[in-house]
Amino acid sequence: MGIRLIDLSQEIYQGMPVFPPHQKTMIFSNMTHEESKKQLGFEFATNNLLINEHGPTHSDAVYEYDRNGKTIDEMPLEYFYGPAICLDVSHVSPDGYIRASDLKDQLDQNGLFIERGDIVLLHTGHYNRSYGTEEWLTRHAGLDYEAAEWLAKQGAVNIGVDAPSIDNPNDPDFSGHLMCRRYGLTNTENMCQLDQVAGMRFLYFGLPLKIRKGTGSPIRAVAVLID
Repeated sequence: MGIRLIDLSQEIYQGMPVFPPHQKTMIFSNMTHEESKKQLGFEFATNNLLINEHGPTHSDAVYEYDRNGKTIDEMPLEYFYGPAICLDVSHVSPDGYIRASDLKDQLDQNGLFIERGDIVLLHTGHYNRSYGTEEWLTRHAGLDYEAAEWLAKQGAVNIGVDAPSIDNPNDPDFSGHLMCRRYGLTNTENMCQLDQVAGMRFLYFGLPLKIRKGTGSPIRAVAVLID
């Protein structure tokens, strides 16, 4: 028996695509090897990061969309670690909406089910299709109201997606986030490589930084597969 790790996290770098209202990612040198050698007598190199909580692969705190909700440091770690499934909804048009019937069909086709407390990831194909293009932030499928509520009622605590948002950019109601607010869920955005775990059940890790009163946090999302 062996264990494989699948990295579901995007690279963090200066110039990476970030939702326009948010702070752009900036990385710059704090101390070079040469400076450290001169000042401390030993070579250390460190960088500074200027980054939005929701810039790279990240999870939202309920507080982001509910001023009375828990901040990221207050949320149970079980929302970010535990049993997970990934459903392949890449057939949904990037101009369309992921519906409850799409989710149910994928569960049936792969012999999967959602248990209360599960983390549910959605492979839309958007990362593979559009990352690095102008359409990355502006054209991708998202959950409709009924699908998001169906996931919440099934007991999902975290909904992840390989796109900048669980909502279609043209959805004025932000249906996915609306359901996360109503049911006190988190969602995880800007994931990648979900095609490698689509149709599978696995153990998931995507622990947030313990940011005091944080509205969300960058994470290192990983699927753990036991062969």
